[in-house]
Amino acid sequence: MAVPKRKTSRTKRDMRRGHIKLSVPGLTPCPNCGELRKSHMVCPSCGYYDGKQVVNTSK
Repeated sequence: MAVPKRKTSRTKRDMRRGHIKLSVPGLTPCPNCGELRKSHMVCPSCGYYDGKQVVNTSK
């Protein structure tokens, strides 16, 4: 059975895990109201998408 000859250092372990991290969602300002929203999604504050009102929001 294969057994490591030496203990893997914290640096080597963390370099191997470098791609495991949280990513920030791509937020863009809404062209209608200016609120931050996720790209290619309906704006949750005003309900607009692609210049048209898609969802009715009560303000």
